[in-house]
Amino acid sequence: MPHVIVEYTNNIEEETHIPTLLQKINDTLLEYPEVIPKGGLRSRAMKLVHYCIADGQVEAAFVHVTLKLGKGRSDAVIQQVSERLFRVLEEYFHHLFETRYFALSMEVYEFTRTTYKKNNIHARYKDE
Repeated sequence: MPHVIVEYTNNIEEETHIPTLLQKINDTLLEYPEVIPKGGLRSRAMKLVHYCIADGQVEAAFVHVTLKLGKGRSDAVIQQVSERLFRVLEEYFHHLFETRYFALSMEVYEFTRTTYKKNNIHARYKDE
């Protein structure tokens, strides 16, 4: 943890570069090394081909980001990290607000139950 999932409508592909966005997301979250373990960070994007926005009559687009965190971070830290990440998303997609109908949203999900995972990537960053 954390994991970031970006869902985006396929009609924005020519107007944005999703791999760059994913790197920006990771770079932003890694600004908080005390609460975001580098070896646990994973960001991915899912292109949506089938969707309906509002009444379906307007060529609109959306991006929805889910930030999933393991339990143990304070509410203040979660809020600080989340607000920073959302500002980065707003900056990255500002051009879409100027050129089309566009919705940007982000939800933060904190796991409250035990998660099951096995990861040896952390060892790579152990001495940093």
